[in-house]
Amino acid sequence: MAGADGDDSLYPIAVLIDELRNEDVQPPLESLATVEETVVRDKAVESLRKISHEHSPVDLEVHFEPLVKRLASGDWFTSRTSACGLFSVCYPRVSSTVKAEIRQHFRNLCSDDTPMVRRAAASKLGEFAKVLELDYVKSDIISLFTALASDEQDSVRLLAVEACVSIATLLPQEDLETLVMPTLRQAAEDKSWRVRYMVADKFSELQKAVGPEITKNDLVPAFQNLLKDCEAEVRAAAANKVKEFCENLPEDSRETIIMTHILPCVKELVSDTNQHVKSALASVIMGLSTILGKDNTIEHLLPLFLAQLKDECPEVRLNIISNLDCVNEVIGIRQLSQSLLPAIVELAEDAKWRVRLAIIEYMPLLAGQLGVEFFDEKLNSLCMAWLVDHVYAIREAATCNLTKLVEKFGAEWAQNTIVPKVLGMANDPNYLHRMTTLFCINALSEACGQEITTKHMLPVVLKMSNDQVANVRFNVAKSLQKIGPVLDSNSLQTEVKPVLEKLAADQDIDVKYFAQEAISGKWPVHHSQDPICNLPECWHRSLY
Repeated sequence: MAGADGDDSLYPIAVLIDELRNEDVQPPLESLATVEETVVRDKAVESLRKISHEHSPVDLEVHFEPLVKRLASGDWFTSRTSACGLFSVCYPRVSSTVKAEIRQHFRNLCSDDTPMVRRAAASKLGEFAKVLELDYVKSDIISLFTALASDEQDSVRLLAVEACVSIATLLPQEDLETLVMPTLRQAAEDKSWRVRYMVADKFSELQKAVGPEITKNDLVPAFQNLLKDCEAEVRAAAANKVKEFCENLPEDSRETIIMTHILPCVKELVSDTNQHVKSALASVIMGLSTILGKDNTIEHLLPLFLAQLKDECPEVRLNIISNLDCVNEVIGIRQLSQSLLPAIVELAEDAKWRVRLAIIEYMPLLAGQLGVEFFDEKLNSLCMAWLVDHVYAIREAATCNLTKLVEKFGAEWAQNTIVPKVLGMANDPNYLHRMTTLFCINALSEACGQEITTKHMLPVVLKMSNDQVANVRFNVAKSLQKIGPVLDSNSLQTEVKPVLEKLAADQDIDVKYFAQEAISGKWPVHHSQDPICNLPECWHRSLY
């Protein structure tokens, strides 16, 4: 055997091969459903479930159901966990006698000594409940659900919460209060945060399953407690469900419940100590504006949005900016500009350069949310001001930002709005600002296209080759190399080549070097138009 050679990992395979050679062989999937490796077991169960559908009811009872029984009463916990996934596929198509046996086997596994088996049973409880007759759901499943939800292992209890959703959808409304709610209340206050987390995570589904009356009486206070939970993971999971929970509240009392019970908790979460909680809330809170309407949004929600816009956590700010369109639909762009935009501008001019940098990175997103007209009126000047910021990282990010804006709003917008302002900086007395012009041209040339680059940008770059500052002149050489692929061959030969030759004879060693680099030329050439061309994105093209 393989084990004798010291390779224990091959031992199960050797056993399987021996069994397959044996005339008295058990089905291979049954063997695989008992192995230690979870992935193999799960695949075996998946295959058995598929095979069960190919059996007639008679064959199910003769061949398949005995297999399930053998697994369910196996000595190893591995076989018993596999059995849990097979009850629901054979139960609907067997006789009432066999059904009773299956129910008994499932009951046994729900109280198995091994926690792994109870976990497997709890994970399949909801699925099994769906195929049972209603009377047996009430008599069998509810007692199993109650027992599993009180299990000593929290990993079992939390899986019982998942089953609760399925069970609640199966029961008549009048039975929910007595059969399900005591256990659900207990789970919502469980000593283990993992169980409470699962309740929070499944809250919207539970809400739909139990209906409006129980939601008002039971779930609203439970949801409040979850939003105030001592564990951040639970608060974050509940915060994620705020919008969904509020949307699904009964319409006649929705606004009252939100304003009285939910909003006070939300206000506390805005200043939560945990950034994951604040971020989760920020991703959904804007959606409350469509539920509460214009007046409530302006009075109660806008101050919360403002606080989140100024939060120290970038993800919180991003989640608010990402969802501005929700609020825009409710209160209108003018109201939005009066309330939230001053906060954005304030951040954009913050003394800390990293705060300014964060806002620049959100600007293309913000532009898409607010539209071109509003952007030009309120935010364009801000974007241009960043180009002359005293911190290089800001100037660099602002240049990158312009490219993204051109991609969003188009070349014509760039020609009318951005390009004239960028080119105007070529005459700035500060050489750093003149260099920013070149960096912007490098970034914008491809997005703006050949006509705008040749007609408007190239003349400015060529003129700057006479700049008194060597740093500007060698950046001219680099810019000509960068924008070369966008230009037509006539402009390259008649305008670019003479200027590069002049710079190659410059007195400054760096200017000379970069001009010669450009002449000998590493020119990026794109072949995206040719589907069969397999050349790399860049290849060398000489000016000569």
